[in-house]
Amino acid sequence: MNQETDILSLSFKDLFTAKMMKYSILPFLLSMIVMYTLFFVVAGVGLDSLGSMQVESTQTTVVNGVPHTDSFQATLEGTSIIQWLMSHALTSWIATFLVYTIGSLLTLYFSIFIALIIIGFLTPVILQEIQKRHYPEIELIGHSNIAEAIFSTFKWLFVMLIMFIVFVPLYFIPLINIIAFNLPLYYFFHKMMTYDVASTICTRDEAMKIKFFNATKLRLKTLALYLISLIPFVVFFASVFYVIYLGHTYFIETKKLRLEQ
Repeated sequence: MNQETDILSLSFKDLFTAKMMKYSILPFLLSMIVMYTLFFVVAGVGLDSLGSMQVESTQTTVVNGVPHTDSFQATLEGTSIIQWLMSHALTSWIATFLVYTIGSLLTLYFSIFIALIIIGFLTPVILQEIQKRHYPEIELIGHSNIAEAIFSTFKWLFVMLIMFIVFVPLYFIPLINIIAFNLPLYYFFHKMMTYDVASTICTRDEAMKIKFFNATKLRLKTLALYLISLIPFVVFFASVFYVIYLGHTYFIETKKLRLEQ
């Protein structure tokens, strides 16, 4: 417990240095640019989709034993759809609730995803600064390359999407649906954060040993960080802290392993 308190204290001190505060602004600015651009792209597509709706109706009647088929086709403009929805109290409330709820959730989870991708590029620079300040005796060996990082990211992304699909029946069970909805993204969050930090500091063998002997501790730490990320917009500013905090953990465990050799 004392060691964990020391790591937290040291991480906050590192975070509030001038250089780290500068790094903290970058994920926020880049994420805002990406999300702002995507918002207008998605909004444009959505408006185009609502721009018109083709309505077709077919009715068959029998007159004197002879069937007659009448067809009706019309285009319902998007503004008419919106006006109809908003003209009724119930449909207006449902439409507004769904738009704000789904939109807020998608924005929150997408912001976490974007922040993870962006912080991955800053991780080596942040850890180099931590190494110079506190662990000059620990060499940053690392074991990753661009091809491996891209492959691993897409692999974890694929697993995350599969988990989202598999958990669909659980989304309709109160309370359990909260866990089921967050578990896939937490899986991706844990994999990305630990990989970025470990692949910058450790050799592949060291990373595997740290993962094996400290699996529960690492999961608890990343779970706490993920829960913090669920606070809207916190992830944009706190992602640098995540790297610092996990970086100290990996530096300490790497130091132990190298002293044993």
